[in-house]
Amino acid sequence: MVTFVNKLTVHGDLDAFLAVKGRLTAYMAAQPGYVSHRTLRHTGAPDVFLELAVWQDAAAHGRAVRSPEFQSLVQGLRPLATPDPGLYETVEESA
Repeated sequence: MVTFVNKLTVHGDLDAFLAVKGRLTAYMAAQPGYVSHRTLRHTGAPDVFLELAVWQDAAAHGRAVRSPEFQSLVQGLRPLATPDPGLYETVEESA
C-alpha cells in the first residue's frame, strides 16, 4: 500500500475548488487499485487542505494520474489551488 498526500493551497473560489476536487475524487475512487480517500482542512488556515488517498501500489496510482480523463479534470484545479503532491509508503503504524 502507498499513500498519496497532496497539500492544496486554495487561491481561487472555494466553492469552485470543492466542486472540481469532488469530481477528481469521484474519478479516482472508480480506478483500479484505489483503496480510500480523506480530505483534511487546516484549522488555522482555512485555505489549506490535505488530501490522503490510499492505493494498492504506486503503479495503480500512476496509471490513474496518467489517464487522459484525469489530465482533463485536473486542468480545472490549476487556476484554483497550488498543489504540493507526493507518494508515500508506510514506515511505522500504530493503532
